[in-house]
Amino acid sequence: MPTQHRAIQSRQALIRSAAETFLEKGVPAAGMVEISRRARLSKGALYFHFTSKDDLTLAVRDAALATLQEIEDGFTRSPEPLPTAVRDFTVELFGRVESDAVLRAGLRLRPETAPGLGIYALEQRWYALFLDKAVTCGTGGPAGPHASDTEPRRTAQLLTSLVVGLLHLGSEDVSWWDRESIVGLWALLPAAPDRFPTAGSIPAPTQIPAAG
Repeated sequence: MPTQHRAIQSRQALIRSAAETFLEKGVPAAGMVEISRRARLSKGALYFHFTSKDDLTLAVRDAALATLQEIEDGFTRSPEPLPTAVRDFTVELFGRVESDAVLRAGLRLRPETAPGLGIYALEQRWYALFLDKAVTCGTGGPAGPHASDTEPRRTAQLLTSLVVGLLHLGSEDVSWWDRESIVGLWALLPAAPDRFPTAGSIPAPTQIPAAG
């Protein structure tokens, strides 16, 4: 196996090992020796790739952000109407969160530890993403792509609140991330965006319990 390929594999193994350890013990209690042993690599190999636990924590964050960007890119390319595209985005997102320890750990890092993945940063990120599609493609209602400025904003705010709320709820009970649960919830949404409640009527989710 070429040296460069082995180095890439070692780095990925260390990031995955760090994420799993962070999830089990939290970042403060996670030891570098334990992380290297879990990855079946020497402590020297760990420090070859990462100079400190802070450096490794940022690598977990960056890997989580890269996965999140991949999921968001799929949403942007979706030909489906906005509500359906957001539903599919939500199913994909939480399926990946459940199966990918790095993404799950990244989403649980404290905002000051890993900027960009805090709940409020995600809320702003997804609102901008959903609003852009709403303005570009319409909200999926009878008004189509020429809807007023208020309608896309209200729709994007509601859908963002749903995704962020499910993120919070699923951190305590993963059944909220089940595909059937998400599809069932989306089926309860009114067909026309002008019947959506305003975002201000939806309680803001509390902070997700952080890993470190």
